[in-house]
Amino acid sequence: MTHPDDLLVAIAAMVESRHSSQMSLTVVVPGAVITGRLAPEALWKERVAEVLRDSEHLGQFAAAFTSPQDAGDRRPEHGDKPTHLHFHVARILQGSFGIPDTGGMYRVALADVSAWTIGDIGYSDQ
Repeated sequence: MTHPDDLLVAIAAMVESRHSSQMSLTVVVPGAVITGRLAPEALWKERVAEVLRDSEHLGQFAAAFTSPQDAGDRRPEHGDKPTHLHFHVARILQGSFGIPDTGGMYRVALADVSAWTIGDIGYSDQ
């Protein structure tokens, strides 16, 4: 999508402004279908930094997610539109299962979303 869907941008802005992580969404992007819950960017970055800091081999990369401009309560200014969706507890849908089983952290450019739906899609053996 060269121009992000205005409704999807509005949803992303609401997640950012209210610091909510309860909105479940499924998106289609080139090469993947991703399903999970949206998180505000600052919260997503904080969680990614925590995971990286806990890694023996990747700890130094945590700094990229905790830059001084990201510190504190950084809500979008009036008129600023989000450019990305930040998923947590998310899975890439592959065949009849999701990868990873427990959910991952994904950042998706709004401009890359070609289709979307409200809700987290799951599979059942029954």
